[in-house]
Amino acid sequence: MVLGGFQKSSLIDYPGKISCILFLSGCNFVCPYCHNPGLARGDQKIPSYLNEDWIYAFLNKRKGLLDGVVITGGEPTLQKDIFRLCENIKQIGYPIKLDTNGSRPEVVKALVDKGIVDYIAMDIKTDPGGYAPLICKDSDPDTLRASIRVIMESGLDYEFRTTCIKPIVDTDILQGIMKEIKGARLYVLQRFHHTDVLNSEFIEEHAWSMSDDELAHMKSVADGWVRSCIVR
Repeated sequence: MVLGGFQKSSLIDYPGKISCILFLSGCNFVCPYCHNPGLARGDQKIPSYLNEDWIYAFLNKRKGLLDGVVITGGEPTLQKDIFRLCENIKQIGYPIKLDTNGSRPEVVKALVDKGIVDYIAMDIKTDPGGYAPLICKDSDPDTLRASIRVIMESGLDYEFRTTCIKPIVDTDILQGIMKEIKGARLYVLQRFHHTDVLNSEFIEEHAWSMSDDELAHMKSVADGWVRSCIVR
């Protein structure tokens, strides 16, 4: 298990729960606006004490204080030991929220079938047919669509979310995304916050920002396709 970091408490990352966040290192996407470049590259420095035994001990100590665990990345489904990790956390007694980019639907489905995740959040970066070359050079849109189907048919709580940054996302692109997730329980439009990013040249070269009015218009478009849409 390649760990990338740990946050002891969060009020916002697992809806309705006080959670801790376990970051796993390494990603198969190269989103230029990624705000965790060390995790994406797989070279995030971590404290010397951070290992699985420490995490399990922490979770045991925090019973009654924490309501859940968020497993995020990087891309967690790339980790070969993700099943063991989730099983161990579930045995301690915590529900798990999994963040994923949807690139490995077979892993997502296996986690669902084993009953070892409770909430899934999938990032949809842009229209599934438009991931190359900025997000992933050899992305297969059918793979992303398969993950969407697995999640929507899982019976679990879930959300899809898109970081709103031009020109990767606009109203026309949003329409394409909506066709893929029609009827979804929750769709989140995420504001982009300019911090340290994976590809600073992309940010410098593009007028990436979306105004509140533009985000409100995007929400009005999404409202007609999904059961609930929020701007975060």
